[in-house]
Amino acid sequence: MAEAKEPKGTVVTGVIGDDVHVIGIRLLEYALRQSGFRVVSLGPLAAPKEFIEAAIETAADAMFISSLNGHAELYLPGMRGACIEAGIGDVLIYAGGQLTIRRPDWAEVERHFVDEIGLSRVYPSNTMPDVPIRDLEEDLAARKAGQRDGR
Repeated sequence: MAEAKEPKGTVVTGVIGDDVHVIGIRLLEYALRQSGFRVVSLGPLAAPKEFIEAAIETAADAMFISSLNGHAELYLPGMRGACIEAGIGDVLIYAGGQLTIRRPDWAEVERHFVDEIGLSRVYPSNTMPDVPIRDLEEDLAARKAGQRDGR
């Protein structure tokens, strides 16, 4: 009998708010599983509170939040603060898709969601799954190295 490998980490995934577009997040979930991560899928129409509760319940390392209808800018402000209040302020929060209804330059979108809203990383809708998975692996490795260094 083959021995089960320890997962690389646990990731909560879902489509935020009033959005039902699941193809992108389903592809990412498949790729995450194939890369050795445990995936806790909330599916579509997930409230920010559900992401936080699932992350607490599963001791998640990260959240991957999808939005294709552009309403992420309505649901994600305050997410980092809510995580801090819930005691998981250091959880990695990634978001991808069409995050805003308006279509500003991607650099502006990234600055807004990372610098102002406090997400860890954001990705445009045409991003292939290997990119955020590589970033997640690098971010988790950096955290692990920081813990070994006493940071």
